[in-house]
Amino acid sequence: MLEILGVSSAAESVYRAMLGKPELGVSGLAAQLGWSEEQVRGALDELARLSLVRQSDQRPGGLLLVNPEISLVSLLARQEVELTQRQQEITSGRLAISKIVAEYVDSVQNRRRVDVEELNGIDMVRVRLEELAHDCTSEIMEFTTGGGQSAESRQASKPIDQALLERGVHMRCVYLESVINHPQTVSYLDWLTQLGCRVRVAPSLPLRMIIFDRRAAVVPSNPDNTAVGALLLRGSGLVSALCALFEHIWEDAPPFGATRRRDEDTGLTSQARAVLSLLAQGHTDEVVARKMGISVRTARRITAELMTQLGARSRFQAGVIAGERGWLQGSVDGSAVPD
Repeated sequence: MLEILGVSSAAESVYRAMLGKPELGVSGLAAQLGWSEEQVRGALDELARLSLVRQSDQRPGGLLLVNPEISLVSLLARQEVELTQRQQEITSGRLAISKIVAEYVDSVQNRRRVDVEELNGIDMVRVRLEELAHDCTSEIMEFTTGGGQSAESRQASKPIDQALLERGVHMRCVYLESVINHPQTVSYLDWLTQLGCRVRVAPSLPLRMIIFDRRAAVVPSNPDNTAVGALLLRGSGLVSALCALFEHIWEDAPPFGATRRRDEDTGLTSQARAVLSLLAQGHTDEVVARKMGISVRTARRITAELMTQLGARSRFQAGVIAGERGWLQGSVDGSAVPD
């Protein structure tokens, strides 16, 4: 019964025996309980620690019961204090657990969250690009679609590019191969390379894109109309995937200004091979032209020449025959392996 107060059953038995016969000594208690004297002494030691018995001043070595109304109530009060402290410890523990769980949830959500900022209109896009460029410290990776760049676009980009390169930011840009037909853009790229920017060209690109310090990427919200606006993407998973896409296309793209050669096995230019890849994916002449930065008329002319060379009666058949001949090997995401 007294176990709730922290008294063992053995100590309680001795305590009750002393209540009935307080004059019993160790040997008498042992005889009454049928215990050994060692067991009785152990129980008495426990009772003394709990202040339920005390040494007798009259009988040296003897023990006296402390008034239960005092000793047991005091023991109960001590248990209540310990219980209150324990409850406070449990409350503190529960609060600590809640904080840890909240931190864990925030951590998981941060890892899983893709932070997307919508930039509406070309003006907002340019303002945000200026801010990102200002904060950029180490690297820029860029896909520039659309072929020849407008005077307005070149004028907006020039001071930003110059500031980045003069600060020592490492810049790598991939432009469409078709820019060679636009003298003003060629002149601009010559200027960029002289400042230290590394420029390569590809026959087609999957999308327009700028990546800042491998931490943030800006892509068009509508690839068919980049003037509509853009999306600013953050989040290690998505940005890392875009970085991998850039590195894949960069690795195969020849430097700007390099001599264009035909493939020795197929006789195809990289531009013709890119058209084949896009046709095999089912794109229309308009989409092919946009992805390659060429006119629809030029796209149709290249398609017609390929169909004649392959002996195909349809665009789809041209893609099938090219695939059977292995002419599409190395083409990924609308981008063919350059020569």
